[in-house]
This record gives sequence, structure tokens and C-alpha cells, in this order.
Amino acid sequence: MALRVFTALPLPDAIADEAEAHMDHVPGAKWRPRENLHITLAFYGELDEPVIADLDAQLACIPTRKFELRLSGAGHFNEGGDPTAIWLGVEENPALRDLARRCAGAARGAGFAPERRTYRPHVTLAYLGREVEFVRIQRFEQRLSLWKSAAFTADRFHLYSSRPRKPGRPNVYEIEAEYPL
Repeated sequence: MALRVFTALPLPDAIADEAEAHMDHVPGAKWRPRENLHITLAFYGELDEPVIADLDAQLACIPTRKFELRLSGAGHFNEGGDPTAIWLGVEENPALRDLARRCAGAARGAGFAPERRTYRPHVTLAYLGREVEFVRIQRFEQRLSLWKSAAFTADRFHLYSSRPRKPGRPNVYEIEAEYPL
């Protein structure tokens, strides 16, 4: 059976509280459930279970240490010109970039190519349809332009699977494995 998988840092409860406090003022946005808030490290796509087992073995060997992070600012993604998602950013952090690079390398070690997008650490807050007014997105970003979360410690990362729910409902993210830092 194939699963859609990715690695990510979970948000501590206090930071998830801070993120949730900003989930407003954009009518029509499809806000993510709290349990789906995370900082993606690497996206792997749909993989068969034997490949996931190989990936898990590679991820378990990543040498790294705990590190401090802070969310900062906000923005949006726009594929094809229309905004598709709004997010909270993550302050630049060499340890985070190194961990993301190593997670991508784990894919190669497991025998497949990782996603090729440029890594941009963020927490997706909402997906957007065409009905969302761009001026509302701009106001959201302006309101959070100087915002910073409390600092927090990244002490573990997870291999998640993403499973669809009924149409129109957000996917369910399940932890497949945990890797302490």
C-alpha cells in the first residue's frame, strides 16, 4: 500500500496557540486544523511500504542536536499567479536548513529522488480559493510583518503520512515514526 509521506517538526502547544491566534481576518480561507500545523522538512510523495521502511532507516541515522527556532512574519504562496496558501515564516536557522538537507538526503539513501523545490521553512495556516480577496491577504501579511513567536526548542521530528478524508475536509496527518534530536 502506498502512503503520501513527509518529514516535519511538530509545533509545541504554546507555539501552536500563538499560530492559531492569527487564524482570522481572511474571509474564505480554509484554515488548517491545529493538529496539522508543522514545519515541513522534506516532502517525499507517495511511497510503497518497503521504500518507507528504507526511508525510516535512513532518517533514524541522521546525526543532529536540538536547536532553537522562532516563527517570524507571514506570507503567501502563489502558483500560476493566484494565491494558494498563507503561512507563518520561520527565522533563518542553519541547524534547521541542515536537518532539511539531511532529510532530503535520506530519500536518496533510500533509493529515490526527493522533491526538488527550494526549501522555504514555514507553517501553512490556510489554503486559499479564488474567492479570497487579495487585499485581505495583504492586510494579513502587513499585520504580521514584524511579529515573532516565542523561541522554542526543536527536540524531535516525525515521519508523517497524509491520508485524505471526505472531499472538502483537510487530510489527516498520522505520525509514522519519531526521531529525537
